[in-house]
Amino acid sequence: MIDVIIAGGGPTGLMLTAELRLHGVRTVVLEKETEPTGIVRALGLHVRSIEVLDQRGLLDRFLALGRRHPLGGFFAGIRKPEPQGLDTAHGYVLGIPQPVTDRLLAERAVELGAELRRGSELTGLSQDADGVSAELADGTRLRSRYLVGCDGGRSTVRKLLGIGFPGEPSRVDTLLGEMRLTASPEEVAAVVADVRTTQLRFGAMPIGEGVYRVVVPADGVAEDRALPPTPEEVRRQLRAVAGTDFGMHEPRRLARFGDGTRQAERYRDGRVLLAGDAAHVHPPMGGQGLNLGLQDAFNLGWKLAAEIAGWAPADLLDTYHRERHPVAADVLENTRAQMELVSLEPGARAVRRLVTELMDFEEVNRHLTEKIIATAIRYDVGEGHDLLGRRLPDMPLKHGRLYELMRHGRGLLLDGTGRLSVTGWADRIDHVRDGSERLDVPAVLLRPDGHVVWAGEDPADLAHQTRRWFGAPLD
Repeated sequence: MIDVIIAGGGPTGLMLTAELRLHGVRTVVLEKETEPTGIVRALGLHVRSIEVLDQRGLLDRFLALGRRHPLGGFFAGIRKPEPQGLDTAHGYVLGIPQPVTDRLLAERAVELGAELRRGSELTGLSQDADGVSAELADGTRLRSRYLVGCDGGRSTVRKLLGIGFPGEPSRVDTLLGEMRLTASPEEVAAVVADVRTTQLRFGAMPIGEGVYRVVVPADGVAEDRALPPTPEEVRRQLRAVAGTDFGMHEPRRLARFGDGTRQAERYRDGRVLLAGDAAHVHPPMGGQGLNLGLQDAFNLGWKLAAEIAGWAPADLLDTYHRERHPVAADVLENTRAQMELVSLEPGARAVRRLVTELMDFEEVNRHLTEKIIATAIRYDVGEGHDLLGRRLPDMPLKHGRLYELMRHGRGLLLDGTGRLSVTGWADRIDHVRDGSERLDVPAVLLRPDGHVVWAGEDPADLAHQTRRWFGAPLD
């Protein structure tokens, strides 16, 4: 029997299978497309996702193919300086096209032994007390202990489960495509700069080899958003919005997307779970979608692996919904707010001017930026030290640095006292007798996703929290 079937071979599914393979979980990824998509839906990675890659030793691969950009100007496109004092060793946005991200994550998953089946579309599923039965379009049947739907906003898995997907329907559509332009780069840049003084949903960015990624508002809301726009529709909208179609030719990979905001009522139904766009969709403002999915996978992976290994505490898997559902709800809120701030309506423009003024206050600028880059997330792990529930940024230790110690996806006791013990949990927690001047606490216990679940020096309290998050010790 397969341990976990993952429906969907996008960034969320690939990240999840890599996390599971770190723990020896047998995974099969089902991707209905026969070839990787070339369309550039997402353009980069925010701070928390960059940290996640660093924690797993993958960041150098991404840095080699990406470009670092400053952090300012990501909330509704309001241009402000980068906030001071952001608590991270990676204070930048990494510009990297989604197809490159997909390829690097797929390579990592395969390196770790994951099985990626392209051209395999899930069409049915059922579950019982022992596992999940999956049916594919070609009649193949598979059996697994768990199944995770990472199959996008139109998720087949979510629909088969009958999980509600309430929210707000799309009010505006946007066209997206890749094409060649006969206009000079200088002309394109000048027109884009002029149009974006009022229309922030417009853009034309070179992506290499003379090809541009063009984004332009549509003239209405499509009944079927899965139906791509025609080249003539894109030309018409470019002329209407920018006064020129830039001499577009050789259009390819045309698509449309809306600003609908929806979230699954629950992320778990028995042995089936949802992650990424299957669990939440929202406007693309701030470039948070891909990042939110990667971070879903990072939260879920170790918990599902613990369940399969047999050491997970009784409610560990349920904490996935309890922790990630509120995070996505906040993203839905801030993206909807950003959509209002780019509206051309007089009232919305007045609010935008007010928010622009407020962002001159450093605290406001930092607060809104941290929403986008996801570094201020604090999970509810109980009362106590201010670090509880927060992720630790990378930091130098006396011997190396923190994120280098987290490559294998295990828990970590960072023990500055040298007197503590996690005897009995050595199969799932690394004990490092080291410390950092940046920590104002003698020792911390980190989950595999880098969030703090204990801080202090009391051995009894440490043992209690270790049991709570890592289960019973070995005899």
